[in-house]
Amino acid sequence: MRRLAVVTLVFICLLAPIRPPSAKSAAQNSVAIKGLKDQVTIRRDERGIPYVEAKNDEDLYFGHGYATAQDRLWQMDLMRRTARGELAEIFGNAALEQDKLHRTYGFAHVAEAEYAQGSQRARTMLEAYARGVNAYAASLDPKSMPPEFQLLQYQFRPWTPVDSYTIAKLFAEALSDTWRLDIMRQALSVLPAEKRAGMLPEISPIDVLVVGKDSISQAATARVKREPVSSEALAKLTHNQTVAAAALDRVGLYAESLAASNNWVVSGKRTVTGKPLLANDPHLRATLPSIWHMVHLSAPGVRVAGVGTAGLPGVILGHNDRIAWGFTNVGPDVQDLYVEKFDPANPKRYQTPSGWQEATVRREEIKVRKGFASSEHDVVTHEVTVTRHGPIVFEGDGKRYALRWTALDPTKNNAELQYQMNRARNWKEFNAALEVFTAPTQNIVYADVDGNIGYHAAGVVPIRKSGDGSVPYDGSTDAGEWTSYIPISKLPTLYNPPSGIIVTANQRIVGTDYPYFLTHHWAQPYRARRINDMLHATPKLSIEDFRRVLGDVYSISGASFAREAVKLLRPKLTPADEKLRATLDAMEKWDGRVNAESSVAPIVQQMRAAFRSKIIGGALGPDLARTYQWANFDTTLDRILKDQPANWLPKEFSSYGDLMRAAYDEAIRILTNSLGADQAKWTWGDLVKARFPHPLGAAPLIGAMYTIPPVPQNGTGGLLATVNVGNSVSMRLIADLSNWDRSQQQITPGQSGLPKSPHWSDQLADWQAVTPREFPFTPAAIMKAAKATLVLEPGK
Repeated sequence: MRRLAVVTLVFICLLAPIRPPSAKSAAQNSVAIKGLKDQVTIRRDERGIPYVEAKNDEDLYFGHGYATAQDRLWQMDLMRRTARGELAEIFGNAALEQDKLHRTYGFAHVAEAEYAQGSQRARTMLEAYARGVNAYAASLDPKSMPPEFQLLQYQFRPWTPVDSYTIAKLFAEALSDTWRLDIMRQALSVLPAEKRAGMLPEISPIDVLVVGKDSISQAATARVKREPVSSEALAKLTHNQTVAAAALDRVGLYAESLAASNNWVVSGKRTVTGKPLLANDPHLRATLPSIWHMVHLSAPGVRVAGVGTAGLPGVILGHNDRIAWGFTNVGPDVQDLYVEKFDPANPKRYQTPSGWQEATVRREEIKVRKGFASSEHDVVTHEVTVTRHGPIVFEGDGKRYALRWTALDPTKNNAELQYQMNRARNWKEFNAALEVFTAPTQNIVYADVDGNIGYHAAGVVPIRKSGDGSVPYDGSTDAGEWTSYIPISKLPTLYNPPSGIIVTANQRIVGTDYPYFLTHHWAQPYRARRINDMLHATPKLSIEDFRRVLGDVYSISGASFAREAVKLLRPKLTPADEKLRATLDAMEKWDGRVNAESSVAPIVQQMRAAFRSKIIGGALGPDLARTYQWANFDTTLDRILKDQPANWLPKEFSSYGDLMRAAYDEAIRILTNSLGADQAKWTWGDLVKARFPHPLGAAPLIGAMYTIPPVPQNGTGGLLATVNVGNSVSMRLIADLSNWDRSQQQITPGQSGLPKSPHWSDQLADWQAVTPREFPFTPAAIMKAAKATLVLEPGK
């Protein structure tokens, strides 16, 4: 009977009309709402983008909250539940481990403390936004609520300002969560120094530095006490990473190896208009709905457009009427682990330099739904031990590791960033806004209408008493204490460089002469090098040139691998190797582009993956190889391919030619299983398809309403790393400072989180074609673009 009830409910929900925001706006031009000081106007254009206009700041953020809730109410609830560790309440036992992880971090408790000590302006902004969200939610009845609430049979809980703080924590986790690497690096301590340095490379000959220069050929590898990590602990660490990735992936925030985004800016001397152009495309997985929400906000003293995220007021990436900006992740090391020594006689006591200290034990009660069709819950108790350094996040080999993290320090987090940045008028005011930038450290490119361009890394980066925090510290000493933070004025910055071009793509941004430690863990340099080369190749750049760069699918790593593979395999050809000979001929002719039609790209990708795996396996053995993750190992792989050093050749192979042949054979086996026996029909688009997952998309019966058919993908991240990383492009922005109305922006797949809305996936075609549309900015352009208008009137 329960199953029958569920199926019946599903079909009721599928057949019930869902009221999209645009339909409501067209049918009802005004609505009276308590809590407003004055009139708020919400116009929507052909893409369903809201243009919120108010006569004061408080009403502006009320309107922003209202408009966001119209589009993304369930997404907001899912985000806060993820951060608070409340997923099991709606998804059951399958989400329990994810809830335990986030309860361990204690995001909700930190958010409460941040709100309590926040500035009055930040509190007012967040409170107004929350009132707007709740005003829209209160206008809905059970049948007009987003379908996820109906299908999962639960009610929306009123939004609070603290909920917005918790969502900011998810971005911190996605973009600065590196503590597992500390244990991995400790595990690598058993390797010889030369091999260990090769497994952890930092410097590449094709690096694109933004600030400083290299004074040595390779960054020094810190000495690490030789101390193995057991295979059991490594397996447990891998499982922990899988749990964390699954929770972030559900809400579109999982960024593998923290590598997320391209941005660049060029000065007017390098453009056809004589004014700067700025581009940004964040690499967070394109999901249903998008992690980004497009919006235009205007009130006395502010006119700003771009994208935010559901649950956070203000524009995160975009422009106002004077300046434009874009982000990519720096990924500094802002997490340190401490091995705490607990008293065997009293498991709550741990050792400190001043003697034994009592740990805090926080008791978390997690509601776990008994079944999909049940409204009943079990309660699971989860105890979190917190030391002076932070919560115990991992236990292995008899050790207990506490985590210190900037995101868990309520004194180092501020909610005013969007408010100040959205209103900055010039470089000076922009940098003043960055003084309160406490989000995960970002590479921020800047341009203004006066023709200036700039760059500033901003965020909170610790300075340690000793060491660099890249391996766990002994928590019983003060050796790993944080003494201070890098001042914002000392973080990497650049203003009006002579080249007129600034590029960041998560690559190493500073030379070895930079006086502070940021991280050892940079992304591959391929995207940054390709962008830099393309921009310098054109004397005068246009919006069309920027779109060409955004859509570029040339793979530096793939093209170089193909060349080296041909050199190694041609001498070993026999008369029987007819298929291999044809493959090598195709690889020689390949243009290096990973487009959907390419028949060579799948083979190169699989061969590079197999070659890389065999090199890593030979160097580390199976246990360490399964745990190993280092974004820039491909720098070492490129050197191995070129120099063929004997000490990197796995012992089961007599030559690199034999190794490459084994990689080829493995690639053919994998592709045959995936794409069929007819190699002539293999294409990249058949192997890799862009998919847009929704949290309920895989559910029986109901999943169909949340499914967009996959499309052949152009470009890729990872091993073949192109500028256009395909399914990980979640937003594109081109800001034209000569005419804001010509600026272009898009998200994927659409503005609305309601599957029956016309704006559920209406931006997908533009995403595929890399043709972001113009985003109207001036009042005249907005009035011309408006398709529906809703006026919120102050109610009694």
